[in-house]
Amino acid sequence: MRLIPVQKIKKIVSRTFINEYMKPKVPVILEDFVDPESPAFKKWNYEYFKEIAGNHQVDIYGSELDSMDRVASEPIMQTSFSEYLDLIDSTPTEHRLFLFNLLSIKPELKNDIFYNDVTNGKILKWLPFMFFGGEGSATRNHIDIDMSHVFITQFQGIKKVWLFPREQSSFMYKLPYNFHSLTHIKNPDFREYPALLYLDGYEAILQPGETLYIPAGWWHYIQYETGGYSISVRALPSSFIEKWNGFKNLIIIRNFDNAMRYVFKEKWFRYKVKIAKERGARAARKQRSFQI
Repeated sequence: MRLIPVQKIKKIVSRTFINEYMKPKVPVILEDFVDPESPAFKKWNYEYFKEIAGNHQVDIYGSELDSMDRVASEPIMQTSFSEYLDLIDSTPTEHRLFLFNLLSIKPELKNDIFYNDVTNGKILKWLPFMFFGGEGSATRNHIDIDMSHVFITQFQGIKKVWLFPREQSSFMYKLPYNFHSLTHIKNPDFREYPALLYLDGYEAILQPGETLYIPAGWWHYIQYETGGYSISVRALPSSFIEKWNGFKNLIIIRNFDNAMRYVFKEKWFRYKVKIAKERGARAARKQRSFQI
């Protein structure tokens, strides 16, 4: 597995960003996607969040390795937002907030963020999501089901993100009818999953104020190096095929997988594991033959 650092840029115009990064699908870190003068960088912190929404009940997510047979993880518990912030501020924990929409609870917070929109109006500013995590927490390696372009801005703490193009899905041992990989990519077992040796990807270390652009359909594994939070906004894919794939994933494939899991239970998951391993083995053999 080979990882190269993601490039960092700033003061890029829309036409250049679209032609050099968005259309060819190249990940990049934007240092000024969110204007450094945005009030959020001065006002927002855990104490402020506890003051304005501390009593709000939130769904807590745990280790995603415990839900490999599902399209999406399910929450493991509920607690108040205030109690959760105290937890991640005081100790390492796997507990995360996933797709948390604090900005819908307090819509006025949207006024605290000024975007330098390098997509020429494609980003959905009205649909921001917040992600909180404790030190050491991580998401499983996955592709976003809706196939959108994603812009993740770090506001507090440090994140490490590994990214891989969709074309390397077989090397990932992607589970059929799901959007995550069978393997634990941070601690890979190359003997059992040899195709992982042939991965070529990127590594991004995301600092506060920086925004990572994740192209549509790209794999990404995210780890919280420290406790913290980020906000993501999306831009819809441009091509009809990508839009169709997003619709198909959300409406057809996800519901088909849920139905098969309900009917066949563990047998369905074992079948998907078998197919993922067979595809990975074929990809590894093919890659070795190219190198001989």
